[in-house]
Order: sequence, then C-alpha cells, then structure tokens
Amino acid sequence: MIIELAEAKKNLQKKGFLDVEVDVKLDLFAEIDRLKKEKNAIILAHYYQEPDIQDVADYIGDSLGLSQQAAKTDADIIVFAGVHFMAETAKILSPQKKVLLPDLKAGCSLADSAPPELFKKFRDKYPDHIVISYINCSAGIKALSDIICTSSNAEKIIESVPKDQPIIFAPDRNLGSYLIKKTGRDMVLWNGACMVHEIFSLEKITKLKVRHPEAKIIAHPECEANVLAIADFIGSTTGLLKFTQRDDAQEYIVVTETGILHQMQKENPAKTFIPAPPNNACACNDCPHMKLNTLEKLYLCMEYEEPEITMEEGLRIAAKKPIDRMLEISAQAGL
Repeated sequence: MIIELAEAKKNLQKKGFLDVEVDVKLDLFAEIDRLKKEKNAIILAHYYQEPDIQDVADYIGDSLGLSQQAAKTDADIIVFAGVHFMAETAKILSPQKKVLLPDLKAGCSLADSAPPELFKKFRDKYPDHIVISYINCSAGIKALSDIICTSSNAEKIIESVPKDQPIIFAPDRNLGSYLIKKTGRDMVLWNGACMVHEIFSLEKITKLKVRHPEAKIIAHPECEANVLAIADFIGSTTGLLKFTQRDDAQEYIVVTETGILHQMQKENPAKTFIPAPPNNACACNDCPHMKLNTLEKLYLCMEYEEPEITMEEGLRIAAKKPIDRMLEISAQAGL
C-alpha cells in the first residue's frame, strides 16, 4: 500500500487524482463522514455533481452560494466537489485553509475559453470599460476583472454600475447576450461559451414539448438565445430549483446539466423532470468535467489530503478584489 500510494502521488499531476485502489468492502459514506469529523473538513458540492456526492455534501449549491459558503466556513479543510475554478475561488477567499479537489482534471470549457494573456489584450483595447466577469473563469481572468458575478446576481451587478460606464462582459457570450436584453446595457462581449449549454437541440426540445404539452421549459441563461426564446422560465441553477418548488406545474423540461434533477426530484417527489436532449446521440446532457469527480476520488482526497489547490499570493490578492466587490453588492441586494 505504501509503495502504491507513493507511486500514485508521483503520478498525481499527470492523472489528476490519487489512483489508489479502494477496498470494495469500505462503506464510503461512513468513511467520508468519519474523515469530516476527524479533520474538521467541510464538503461543498455543486448541483451538477453525481447524486452520491450531493448526498454526502455539507452544502450543495450554485456558484454564488458555494463562494459565500467557502468565505464563511470555519472548517480547516474545504473539499470542493466541483470544477477547478470553483476550488480556486474557495482558495482565493480562504487562503489559510487547505482546499482539496477530488480530480484536478475537472476543468471547465467556459473557463478554458478565456486564456488570461489573450483576454488582457482584448481588455486593453477598451481602456475606458470596466470588466464584469462571470465567476466561471480562472483566477487569472478574475485578477483582470473589476467585479465578478454569477448567473444568480449578474443582473443586480450590472444594474449597480452607472449607466454611463461602458462594460466588458466575459467570458460567456450567451449569458452576456441574455443580460443585454434584460438590462438594456450595451456591453462588449468576450466570445466564450459552455459546451454543455451550447449543444442543446432546439428541434429536439420542441419535439419533446409536443410529447409533453403540459410541461414547462426551464432553462439556464448560458443556453443559446433560440433555446431561451422558448423557455417558460430562465434562471440560475438555484433559480431553476426554487422555481420548481413554488410553481404549480407537474412536469418540467429542464434545459441545463442533468445533475440538478437529483435535487429537483428530492424536493418535488410528485413532479416529473425531463432532461432536455442535446444535439448529439446522447439522451441527456452531462458535463464531462463535473462528472470526473467520484465518491472514491472524494474519499481518497480526504484520506490523503491531495490533490490540493495552491496559488501564488499576488494572483490571489488580485483575484479576490472583484469577488469581494461581488459579495458586497450581493449582500446589499439581499442575495
């Protein structure tokens, strides 16, 4: 076991996780609960994680809720069951805490669509603009931004900026286009997108609606405009979940990553949730990055406290300023 662990640590950066065999007889739920208590650790999980991970998490949420929770936790260790930029955000806000990510390869197509060196050149072309960046971006992009936002608070963030102040919005062009329509602000958009939300098929969703005429279509604003145009409700992941709790429909076609259906079904056991189909051969739309995290990897990273997220202090301080501004505006708006 010692040799196996040493070899796994040597290959950690290459593989992204500790590739150590886990005893099939282990009750991973009980072991993870034990480790949480022994190490004063908290597990934060995004709604797009697999159901088992959601069920062992101390807090489940979207980007805004998770960033707020990361900022206020008194745990010594934050285990972030999500993707890399989320764990980075937790480290930015809690530098004194150890932040773990079950699989370092759990990246984000949207975050990857905005390389900091290219974005800096883009930003420099608009010196009189302030930069509002969606939280789904790297620490490097956050450090080049003035305010961070999430899909939950983006509208309020934009409305907090004086109307005569021009804005660059990055990195999601679909969310940016939606916000231009919602706020009436003419923003310059970076040309990035989320692979999960870009491949929903309008034709397939329309056919699904014909088969389920009573179902309401609910969609995340990272989707393309033609899909959002047919939605009955548009909202953040948390916004979609809350809508299904207060709305009186019995069926929903859900146009976002399928992980949220687990919580929707738990909160509304009598209702029916249908995942919207993508424009490929798959029946549903999973984020391949989110789904890299597994219960086994979660257990191993807690047991051996690796992989750990580390960050150069100058970058962390620069990236923290726009997040602090977001949290401040969100608190003022009661979010």
